[in-house]
Amino acid sequence: MSELSINPGIELRNAQLELHHFQVRLAIAASFVLLAFLLLAGRFFYLQVVKHGELYTLAEANRISIVPVVPNRGVIVDRNGIVLAHNYSAYTLEVEPDRIANLEHLINELATVVEITPRDRRRFRRLLEESKSIGSLPIRTRLSDEEIARFAAVRYRFPGVEINARLFRQYPQGEVFSHVVGHIGRINQREVEQLQAEGLTANYRGTDYIGKTGLEQSYERTLHGTTGVEEVEVDSGGRPVRTLSRTPPVSGNNIVLNLDARLQEVAYHAFGDHRGALVAIDPATGGVLAFVSKPGFDPNLFVDGIDALNWNELNNSADKPLVNRALSGTYPPGSTFKPYMALAGLTYGKRTPQQTIHDPGYFMFGGHQFRDSHPGGHGIVDMYKSIVKSSDTYYYMLANDLGIDAIARFMAQFGFGSRTGIDIAGEATGVLPSQDWKMRRFNQKWFAGETISIGIGQGYNAYTPLQLAQAVAMLANGGGAYRPRIVNAVEDFRTRGRAPIEAPRLRALEVKDDHLAVVRQALIGVNKEGTGARSFAGAAYVSAGKTGTAQVIGIKQGEKYEESRVQEELRDHSLFIAYAPAETPRIALAVIVENAGFGARTAAPLARKVLDYYLLGKRPRPEQRGRDKDASSS
Repeated sequence: MSELSINPGIELRNAQLELHHFQVRLAIAASFVLLAFLLLAGRFFYLQVVKHGELYTLAEANRISIVPVVPNRGVIVDRNGIVLAHNYSAYTLEVEPDRIANLEHLINELATVVEITPRDRRRFRRLLEESKSIGSLPIRTRLSDEEIARFAAVRYRFPGVEINARLFRQYPQGEVFSHVVGHIGRINQREVEQLQAEGLTANYRGTDYIGKTGLEQSYERTLHGTTGVEEVEVDSGGRPVRTLSRTPPVSGNNIVLNLDARLQEVAYHAFGDHRGALVAIDPATGGVLAFVSKPGFDPNLFVDGIDALNWNELNNSADKPLVNRALSGTYPPGSTFKPYMALAGLTYGKRTPQQTIHDPGYFMFGGHQFRDSHPGGHGIVDMYKSIVKSSDTYYYMLANDLGIDAIARFMAQFGFGSRTGIDIAGEATGVLPSQDWKMRRFNQKWFAGETISIGIGQGYNAYTPLQLAQAVAMLANGGGAYRPRIVNAVEDFRTRGRAPIEAPRLRALEVKDDHLAVVRQALIGVNKEGTGARSFAGAAYVSAGKTGTAQVIGIKQGEKYEESRVQEELRDHSLFIAYAPAETPRIALAVIVENAGFGARTAAPLARKVLDYYLLGKRPRPEQRGRDKDASSS
C-alpha cells in the first residue's frame, strides 16, 4: 500500500508550543535574576554609599579597641611633707563573673595555680554582692612574679580570668589618720548612678575606686585626675596587635594639709586604751593641726575590698572604731561650758567680775536641790574663782538669771549647735537647747527647772569636739570665728605650684574686750592654781584651760555618784579645753576622753602632752599603767 498507517497512541509534538513555553520560563528566570541583581546592587549602594560613614566607624571599632588609661590618684601629705596616702602598682588576678558558669569551681581550680586564702574568698564574695553589674573583680591582689608566670602557663584553662596591672592606694600611717584622711573603695552601683547624674561617667571609665570617707571623699574630684585613652588595634580574637594612638591621663593633684602628722601621732597615742577625740586648731588661721578619733581602724583593709570577717569585727565592736568621734560624736560639754556662761553674764549685765555669791554646795530651785560637785561648796565666789575652782552653784544661779533663750542666743555666736563647715563630710549639728528647739523636737514647752543644769554644760547640751575646739579658738584669738580647714593647699602635680585654701573669717563675737580679758585671765588661773594646776605644774609656757566632767547617766536626788560602782560605759566623760601660749596663742584644742572621770584626772594631762610636743618638741614618755586617783573635781 502507498498510504502510511497511523498509530492512534502516538501524539505529534507541537514544537511551536514548546518553544513558547521555554521562552516564557526563560523570561521569568531572567527577570528573577535581574531583580536579584538589582536588589543586590541596591543593597551594595545602600551599604557602600548611604551607610558608608556609619559602617566604616563600626568596622574601625571592631578593629580598634578604645582602652581607658586610669590616672594616678593625687598624694596626700601633711604640712611638713609626710606622706599620708600614696599609690603603688601591682598585678591582680581578676575574674569576670558574667563569663563564668560556676564561680566556686573556677576559684577552686585557680587555687591550684596561685594561693587564694579564705580572706581572699570572703572579700571576693563581698565585692560580688556590692558590685552586681560592674566588670571584673579581683580574687587576688599583689601577685608575685612566680605566681604570674604559673598562671600565664595555664591561662588557656581559665577564660574570663585575666592578670591586670593596677594602682593601689596605701595609707602608711594606718589607724592614726583613718578618720580624717579616710579611704577609697570599689565604686558601687549607687556611686555609678551619682557619677552619671553629675555627667562624670566618661572620666571614671576604667576606674574601679572612689573616695569613700574623709578627705578621700571630700576632695575626690581634686585627687582623681583626668582619664586618658589608648587606641589599640586588635585581631579577630580581640588580642592587641599594636597601639595606634595615646592620649595620656592627667594625674590628680596633691593636697597638702594643715595637719601636723607628728602632733597627730602624739595625740592619738596619748589616749592609751581610752576612747575619745581631740581637735587642735591654729586660732590665728582656723587651720586644723590635729584631728583625732580614738580608736581608729586600718584604712588599708578597705582598699582591696574588706572581707566579711574584718567588717563584722569593726562594725560590731563595742568601741565603735568606725565612728568619727571628733566630727560626729556629740557630748555634754560639762564645766568647759562655764567660761562662755561667764562671758554671757558679763555681756547681758547679769554679773560683774567682782560680784560674789555664797556657794554652800547646792542650789535650791522649785523644791529640787542641784548639788555642787564639791561637797560643802566653795564659800564666797566671784567670777574668777567660779572658773578657776569650777563652782557649779555659781552657774546654776547664773543660768537661772539669764534664762534659756538668752543663753542659746549668746552661745550661737560661738558655733554651738551648728556645723562649722569643715572640709570633710559627716559633721554633726549638735544640740543648743532653747524653748523653740524643745517645742520642735518634743512638741513640749520649756520648764524653768531645765535651765539650771544647762548652766554647767549638762541637760540637753550636746556638742562635737570640733565645735568645742572652734569655740575655744575664738576665746584664744580675741573673738574671731574662722571656718576650720584641714587642707592647706592644692598642689599641681606637674608644676608643683600650690594654690592655698584660705579659712574664711566668718564672724566676730559681739563682746567687749574687757569682758573677754576677765574670762581669759580666769582660764590662765585654772592651769596655775585651779583644777588644771596639777597637770600643768612646771610647764615652760603659760597656758589657759578649763576642765570639765560630763555625766553620762543622771543621778537621782539624794543619791551619790560612785564611779567604782558604775559600769565603765556609764561613767562620766573627761573633758578639757585649752590654748597656749596664753599671751600669743598658737594652738587651741578640745579633748574628750570617754568614761574617764574627772577632766583634771585624764583629759588635762593628755592635753599637756600635746601642748608640750607642739610648743616644745617634747615627746611624751611611754604610758605608765594605772590611773591617777587623786585628781581634783571638774
